[in-house]
Amino acid sequence: METKDIILQLRTQKGLSQEALADRVFVTRQAVSRWENGETVPNTDTLRLLSELFDVSIDKLLCTDRKLICQCCGMPLEEGIISREADGSPNDSYCKWCYADGKYIYRDMEELIDVCIRNMHDTGHTDDELRSWLRQELPKLDYWRRYEQLSDGGEFELFKRQLIDEINALGVEGMPKVEHLNSLVGSYVNLPYRLPGGECVRFLDDNATYLGTQLECEFGGERCFGIVANMEFILVATYGEGGADPELVIYKKR
Repeated sequence: METKDIILQLRTQKGLSQEALADRVFVTRQAVSRWENGETVPNTDTLRLLSELFDVSIDKLLCTDRKLICQCCGMPLEEGIISREADGSPNDSYCKWCYADGKYIYRDMEELIDVCIRNMHDTGHTDDELRSWLRQELPKLDYWRRYEQLSDGGEFELFKRQLIDEINALGVEGMPKVEHLNSLVGSYVNLPYRLPGGECVRFLDDNATYLGTQLECEFGGERCFGIVANMEFILVATYGEGGADPELVIYKKR
């Protein structure tokens, strides 16, 4: 498909007339008509507005064959895992696990490497081989090459440290002290908890990115503690293998 076909398809799917689309991106109806006839293509600023409106990347609008990868972890990017700015607009330079709501998640490359290795066990390589390869490849990516420029001066790390202190201060019996928090996508940790009345409730947003970790119980057994948190709340739960039989321990507003 060409750009003209993509714009027509997306406009139709959203139920917008040419005039309505023009109003949303601050152009004339004639400009939209010329796009859809293939006479012209939107300029850079308008492409950004169309990207936000239709919730797709600019590359998709332009039908380019450029293969996007996250400039922090190197993961190939698809529409469903592209990161978002604080205003909800897509940022096709990062995946949603490395950049979320206008914040960079990782400040320590070794921490990112540990997370990557846990998700690369089906590659046929040993952990040491993967670690060596990641240490070689990650510094080539834009985020790590421009780390000092992109860094927020340690603000996010201070937030994570404060969050860790708040979680440890809860004093949950049998739960080890939290040392690190990793980025977690909501759909992976949005477990259904059964309330006293019998109703099952999910507290998280599948499309959001959270901070959290999993810890083995100090008393042994097969159940683990799961911690999920963000700027608004802290959730502590226990569950069996693969998230089976989850039980909510604490849900605390911050």
